[in-house]
Amino acid sequence: MSIFIERAIKNIFIHKLQANKVLILAGARRVGKTLFLKNLMDNYFEEPFLLLNGEEISTAAVLSERTVENYKRLLGEKRLLIIDEAQKIPDIGLILKLMIDSIEGLKIIATGSSVFDMTNKLGEPLTGRKYTFMMFPFAQMEFSKYENLVETKSRLEERIIYGSYPELYFLKSNTDKRDYLNEIVSSYLLKDILEIDGIKNSSKMLNLIRLVAFQNGKEVSLEELGRQLGLSRNTVERYLDLLSKVFVIYKLPGFSRNLRTEIVKTSRWYFYDNGILNTLLNNFNPLSLRKDTGELWENYVLSERLKHQQYTGLYTNNYFWRTYQQQEIDWIEEREGKLFATEIKWNPRKTPKAPSAWAKAYPESRYQVITPGNYLDWVDPVLLA
Repeated sequence: MSIFIERAIKNIFIHKLQANKVLILAGARRVGKTLFLKNLMDNYFEEPFLLLNGEEISTAAVLSERTVENYKRLLGEKRLLIIDEAQKIPDIGLILKLMIDSIEGLKIIATGSSVFDMTNKLGEPLTGRKYTFMMFPFAQMEFSKYENLVETKSRLEERIIYGSYPELYFLKSNTDKRDYLNEIVSSYLLKDILEIDGIKNSSKMLNLIRLVAFQNGKEVSLEELGRQLGLSRNTVERYLDLLSKVFVIYKLPGFSRNLRTEIVKTSRWYFYDNGILNTLLNNFNPLSLRKDTGELWENYVLSERLKHQQYTGLYTNNYFWRTYQQQEIDWIEEREGKLFATEIKWNPRKTPKAPSAWAKAYPESRYQVITPGNYLDWVDPVLLA
């Protein structure tokens, strides 16, 4: 795929670029943040701008003199400042606050690959002065502008196995795709985690994320993970939190409205991208040879649903639901006081009814089953319009 794929956030991102505000663009490394900004700079920004790289020592040095005069000299007549990997710069939140508060008409874009760093270094100083956007690997709703329904269906298995990182679409062979994904895991994701919290033992972190990969979509016991790794429960919990903050995994808590039979103390963990999941599993076999096809399908569909929620501004609380009697539902959305229950099935012939305990406890809720035959209704309704 050699064409440039327009990102779903483009229009709202440009709309929110306002004077004396900071736009924060957060997302894992290699998901296309820099290319997205380059496209905006080449095609949409008519005013002159200053571009800085937060990973360059010279950038931190020039910004370290925290005076309005210094920043006015740096900007000159420019009133658009773009800082890539901004969280690498010490005291960046305070620096940007001073700029925004003191230089009339200034617009700032700051990108970062860690929620941990972005929150701690940009969050509090910029309260009321910023908008935050998330960027993920390509979403189906982004592909839909460049492929028809037949093409989408034909590429589904490839996306379930290799994921949707942008650079994969310039790689022809599956070997090259596997090599690329292995490089992302070893050189980028773990590097970010080790940097942001000073973790010394990278092998423990890698073993933890592999264990989570083998329990993907299942309820995870922190105590059991700790026993297997020789770590305390608190350390396991902290490591999982860090993995979520560099956009590797996300937590799905249990749903309950205090019914005695509902389980809420455990959580499930899913991966934002199937390619990363399969890299950790060290398994890129086709689905016909896999025993975990249902789990891979569930991870893929739920990650696409998350992207859809983020990119369309669908504000919702997400959960799973299970009872001690083993009745369960994969995905619960709670929004505007209403409940929407979704079961994910790879086999279109398996379309179970809502569990009896759920139907009795929440009779006003909506229930649906998502399969390969109807998933686009849920993750990319634009394609069907």
